[in-house]
Amino acid sequence: MESLLFLCHRLPYPPNKGDKIRSWHFLQHLAGRHRIHLGTFIDDPDDDQYRDFVASHCADLYAPRLDPRRRKLASLQGLLTGEALSLPYYRNSGMLAWVNKVLAEVQPQRIFVFSSAMGQYLPTQPGQARTLVDFVDVDSEKWRAYAASTAWPARLLYRREANRLLAWERALAARADACLFVSRQEAELFNSLLPRPLPGVAHVDNGVDLEYFRPDPALPPPFTGQAKSLVFTGAMDYWANVDAVTWFASDAWPRVKSVVPDAEFWIVGTRPHPRVRALDGQHGIRVTGTVPDVRPYLQHADAVVAPLRIARGIQNKVLEAMAMDKPVVGTRAAFEGITAGEGASLHTEDDPRAFAAACCRLLQNRSAHTGEARALVRKSHAWEANLARLDAFFEA
Repeated sequence: MESLLFLCHRLPYPPNKGDKIRSWHFLQHLAGRHRIHLGTFIDDPDDDQYRDFVASHCADLYAPRLDPRRRKLASLQGLLTGEALSLPYYRNSGMLAWVNKVLAEVQPQRIFVFSSAMGQYLPTQPGQARTLVDFVDVDSEKWRAYAASTAWPARLLYRREANRLLAWERALAARADACLFVSRQEAELFNSLLPRPLPGVAHVDNGVDLEYFRPDPALPPPFTGQAKSLVFTGAMDYWANVDAVTWFASDAWPRVKSVVPDAEFWIVGTRPHPRVRALDGQHGIRVTGTVPDVRPYLQHADAVVAPLRIARGIQNKVLEAMAMDKPVVGTRAAFEGITAGEGASLHTEDDPRAFAAACCRLLQNRSAHTGEARALVRKSHAWEANLARLDAFFEA
């Protein structure tokens, strides 16, 4: 087996949020074909318990702890150096020394970089190793979207980050043998932002674990009584998710309650932001915080909502709901990259009135699900088929 240097900005386990779902499936897949030397950071103390489990998939693991509060202060160095703030945030002398040691002593035949910030650890001189960078999303465009939706002075900082990060993404892409994105749309967007398109820009779609996320009526119902329920899942300290549920709660939910008075809206996810916690108990809104398993909430929901106004790439929350055979009401941004058309399962609405109306129709009908949503996601978003594309890029 050939050696592979795998650089990842966050320990790829447990797969409980978007980037970790993708990085874990990639790591698990590649570990069956390569001797993995994994360099990563532990930015959540709760993840320390998984260090040995992840190490069991690797020939070598280097995973220093990262304190988000201290690193946010360190990232301000970028204002002096003129670089994107994301780069000094993940800069670590120990990581650099470990990477250089692996490059010198192991001489890996493959290098896989997950997220652009970890690209700063690549050797300055190109070697013999084939290098793939998984940007996942066009991160610079995420910051540009934040700037457009935020007031001054944060808008200036976000706009600066968008411009500096795009410059870094362009430079990194020029050094890589292949640049991967989470969807065809993200790959095309990135190529449109380059001085000239690169032939190595491609995509490996996200998948969903169809064995884990499958309809199971035996799952215990988490809801009380017979109320009709809408569910949103996601990390609730992530700005895009906070914006999504607060927008839905203020602009669409009152319209739903006026038509379906016994409806409940459940916000399910870790570390709720104070703005999200403030919604708990208001007009039938429930905020759970961390739960051991999101599947009971999906299983027993009447429908899932994805009211994302800021989104990049493929939304795992939508794939998981579809795998559980649930209809989803979402914005165009929430459905980007999902290769399934509008139908009985997916309802695309950006206007809050139309969004609320679609929710009301699903709550009032409560019809039995037909299997359409699960069939759609099985067709285009099964991990096995998508990961085969990853192998092809390494062998190209």
